[in-house]
Order: sequence, then structure tokens, then C-alpha cells
Amino acid sequence: MMILKTERLVMRHFEPGDLEALAALYRDPELRQYFPEGTLTHEESWEELEWHRHGHPQHPDLGLWATLEKESGQFIGRCGLLPWIIDGQDEVEIAYLIAKPFWGQGLGTEAARGIRDYAFEHLGLTRLICLIDERNRASIRVAEKIGMTFEKSGRDELGPFQLYSINRSKWKGS
Repeated sequence: MMILKTERLVMRHFEPGDLEALAALYRDPELRQYFPEGTLTHEESWEELEWHRHGHPQHPDLGLWATLEKESGQFIGRCGLLPWIIDGQDEVEIAYLIAKPFWGQGLGTEAARGIRDYAFEHLGLTRLICLIDERNRASIRVAEKIGMTFEKSGRDELGPFQLYSINRSKWKGS
């Protein structure tokens, strides 16, 4: 099921046929260097695909989505919205991961901007966050380009993170 479109991208629920492309993303050590769990196996990739196949199990409007290049239909990443509880507060994170051959084209920013707009316009969310490893300069730039600002450093069961956020009231100017 299609979730949203941007100028160059389509985001939809995962399908079983996405497994090989998703597994290739998740086994790439450079792509996964800022993820606390590191690379994932083929089986772990399948488990994640199934977990998000119809949206997040506890929040069907949220989840990770297959991200396709609109023109070719090629799977180029996975992006979406993830629910978290941070310091006892419910939060929703914009998540983006684009395959290396597509880096440097602004697709991560385009995906994140489209997700931000979808979350505020269609889901009525009032706040969005990004949880980013402090060494991940590219993800920090994407968060800033979509209007997010650094809020605080934190640590959870997965390790340290920097929290960037944007409120709906600030969004229209971004």
C-alpha cells in the first residue's frame, strides 16, 4: 500500500519481494555504522520487513516503509515514522536510510521532508524527532535541512544519541 509520494520518491508498505534489497542495505557495514545493533542478517532483515509490513504493529499509521525511486520503481532505501518513549514521553521519530549509490542527490532530505509533511498534515502529529549518533554528520544535516534543531543529548538501552526535534508550529517555515 502506497503511503506517500514526493517529487522523486514513493514510500509504501514493505512487500515480500523487497527482502533482498532490504537485506543488502542492512548487511552493509558502512551504511549501518551508526546503528547500535550494527549490520543485520538476512533472517533479521526478514523479521524487520514482516514487523513493518502493515505498519508498526502498535501504531499502524507509523512504521518503516520501502522507499522507491519514482521514475524507475527501484528500491533505494527504507524510511518512515517510528514510535519511541523518551524520558517517559511518547515521541515519533523520522527515520531515513538511503542506499549508497543514491547518496549525494538530496534524496534523504527529500524523504525526510515528505515524511515530516505527511506526519503533520495527514496524521496530525504535533512534534517529530530524530535520534542521531553524534558522529553521523550527514543525518544531522538532513535533520537541520527539514527544520529540526538540536534539543539534547541522551542515552537509552541502545546507547547515546542526540535528539533533534521540530514542532508543528515551526514547520511551515521549513
